[in-house]
Amino acid sequence: MASLLFSPFRLRDVTLRNRIAMSPMCQYSAVDGVANEWHYIHYGARAVGGAGLVIFEATAVEPRGRITPYCLGLWDDNQVEPMARIVRFVEEHGAVAGIQLAHAGRKASTDRPWLGGGYVPPAAGGWRVIGPSPVPFQPDGPVPEPMTRQDMEYIISAFRQAAQRALAAGFRVAEVHAAHGYLLHEFLSPLSNRREDEYGGSLENRMRFPLEVVQAVREVWPDEYPLFVRISATDWVEGGWDLEQSVAFARELKKLGVDLVDCSSGGLSLEQKVQPGPGYQVPFAARIRQDAGIATGAVGLITEPEQANDILASGQADLVLLGRVLLREPYWPLRAAAALGVETSLWPPQYLRGRL
Repeated sequence: MASLLFSPFRLRDVTLRNRIAMSPMCQYSAVDGVANEWHYIHYGARAVGGAGLVIFEATAVEPRGRITPYCLGLWDDNQVEPMARIVRFVEEHGAVAGIQLAHAGRKASTDRPWLGGGYVPPAAGGWRVIGPSPVPFQPDGPVPEPMTRQDMEYIISAFRQAAQRALAAGFRVAEVHAAHGYLLHEFLSPLSNRREDEYGGSLENRMRFPLEVVQAVREVWPDEYPLFVRISATDWVEGGWDLEQSVAFARELKKLGVDLVDCSSGGLSLEQKVQPGPGYQVPFAARIRQDAGIATGAVGLITEPEQANDILASGQADLVLLGRVLLREPYWPLRAAAALGVETSLWPPQYLRGRL
């Protein structure tokens, strides 16, 4: 039986074996930004489990860009080979390895979520945070240092160099993180960007720095490899970033050579009013795909095989990104194939005895 979920998906010269992608999910388990055995097992299991694309978690382009002191990084050449070892395993088992390049901005320097996620001050191993404007994420949180043009140039260079290290590690898909209230999203949203220079105010100005970052990454990312951008399609707050602005942003991203917009939402404001439900963010992907004329990825409470296949079959998105369901079920693609009646070669030969 044919199923769009299990059809190949080609972007530039990279072909995914199916349209199931592992969404980037932070593990907060690195030391000095270096990947370790936890990451090897975590990402390797999802490749063996049948995903077409495995996107590694938000990887900081400089030490200040980490969400926590335990996040992955690619600001140093010594971080490349530990990552490359995992990439080789992922690719050997049929998946394409992707990486999300990120800077946490004003939401940086926090503790691990399971330890409360509070701000870690410099005296306790944290650092001072930066952002477009001196507007803290939490009322009692650190006030970010407003970025100068020199700061912006430094961050642009950091993204460019991190992309080059990602290429050296063997990744074939790169994603720029412009969502969830982190640095690039902070520039986009009028709730966090109060600048009065050419990087604040109008939509054109607020998009300027994120687009400069994306352009820098695209310039060093090979023409044969696709580039994604993850956005929050709405802040879920009146007067904040919204779907109309996201469509305009997606059009500009397409002009720069971005191949797919990964459509998430929220994360910028504590005032957000979200009503989550199965597939609640899929309409964002559908609207951007239609109005911006760019491929999109749908993410958010997509848990059932039929649901995932219907999203693709109805033309709402080109790729389905799975998060928490893949934490629960690393081998979800194998179950999905059975549920949809698809004959597949995804099963590792070592596991064939468990197929029936």
